[in-house]
Amino acid sequence: MGLDIRLPIGLMFSIVGVLLVIASFTLGGDFKRSLGININLWWGIFLLVFGALMLLFACRTAKETDKPTKPSP
Repeated sequence: MGLDIRLPIGLMFSIVGVLLVIASFTLGGDFKRSLGININLWWGIFLLVFGALMLLFACRTAKETDKPTKPSP
């Protein structure tokens, strides 16, 4: 079993993405909009999706390595 860096990266990006999505709804004023676009919301969604993909890939790799192999006759 080796070190899979996708798990901590996925967790980090997912947490930051959730925080940005929450901040996009709770913060007001100049922090919320840039040229009429809610930057915190869009980047939060992007980071959340990226983090979820990394977690998915990490889980898939862990399941593939845990499969028992058939003994050769």
